[in-house]
Amino acid sequence: MENSATPSPPDAAAIASVFREQYGRAVSVLYRVFGDLDRAEDAVQDAFAVAAERWPRDGIPPAPAGWIITTARRRAIDRLRRDAVGREKEAEAALLRQLTGDGRADAADDDPAADAIADDRLRLVFTCCHPALSPEARVALTLRLLGGLTTAEIARAFLVPEPTMAQRISRAKAKIRDARIPYRIPSADDLPTRLRSVLAVVYLVFSEGYAASAGDRLVREELCTEAIRLARELHCQLPDEEEVLGLLALLLLVDARRAARVDAAGALIPLPEQDRSRWNAEQIAEGHELVRKCLARGRPGPYQLQAAIQAVHDDAPTAADTDWPQIVALYDQLLRASPTPVVALNRAVAVAEVEGEDAGLAALGPLREPLAGFYLLHGVRAGLLLRAGRTAEAADEYDVAASLCGGDAERAFLLERRDALARRD
Repeated sequence: MENSATPSPPDAAAIASVFREQYGRAVSVLYRVFGDLDRAEDAVQDAFAVAAERWPRDGIPPAPAGWIITTARRRAIDRLRRDAVGREKEAEAALLRQLTGDGRADAADDDPAADAIADDRLRLVFTCCHPALSPEARVALTLRLLGGLTTAEIARAFLVPEPTMAQRISRAKAKIRDARIPYRIPSADDLPTRLRSVLAVVYLVFSEGYAASAGDRLVREELCTEAIRLARELHCQLPDEEEVLGLLALLLLVDARRAARVDAAGALIPLPEQDRSRWNAEQIAEGHELVRKCLARGRPGPYQLQAAIQAVHDDAPTAADTDWPQIVALYDQLLRASPTPVVALNRAVAVAEVEGEDAGLAALGPLREPLAGFYLLHGVRAGLLLRAGRTAEAADEYDVAASLCGGDAERAFLLERRDALARRD
């Protein structure tokens, strides 16, 4: 006999998942239609409020994105009708006539998979990451408009008061409006420069999630997950861009180690000491495949090279099996492509593994001034001094590193290493 049981109604978690997945898509479409980010967000939030009321009773519709977009658009039209009174509302009335005159406002549900909607979302990514906005504003807007994170969630992620984050987002929206930042995908000539900004924002979101710059949590899983989702979206829309491919590979290969990065108490476990059986084999396999695709194209950029380095780490069954000479060679390429002090710092770590701690310390020498306030410089130097038997200097460097570190878990790790030296003496 056939099972005629009706499916269980969706719970709050299922509806929240749809919200997170479809929020950016809906906002991007409504922004194109209405030309106002606040109006687009308000309409989409209204639509999800209706969904939260109806879907537990009626079930999630087969095309939830189309349902949300259509409901949001109709809600926005209703608001326009209420607001478009008096001479001061002439702009709203004109927009209302335009929308209802050509039938778009009352059209049937759109196909959310249509190319136009995909393009809208990509346009919104580039709008959020416009170079006219500050880096902090780009990150906040990307998480708010594309990721669907609430202002409170973003504020918690970056450890600032919610009113401060709300003001930051509000100012960014105002700048987009007042500066008339275009809602479009850049031209072919402008795309490389603009794309670098977008990739940098996604990478910054991931980095903050994987190694929080402050607070009592080392890893903020929601930011890691959101950055990977955004990277996948970019790859889906720009499949021929090698650096997009490289960024996605990099995030997957690093994130694969997330579960092994902290112990049950939330304490940091450094890479050589991690239980590699806890690494995510599926993500590693996907990351390796993406790296192979990058290499086959023969145009390596900074994100592709970083991904290749992480692939070598993930390929080693134990820390002792790591192919450090290959990593040094990749860092040599990366340093030519991206000659930054942080890249040079990471290369010095690899050099120490190949040529010894004295060579590593020598490579750190030129970095002491440009990275004087960077805790990782002092942490790396402490480790190499310890290996060289210079324990008193190592303890001092651990002290400096801990004083400069904003994250509680990493600070505790550095202080524990310092205290272990004192106990040993």
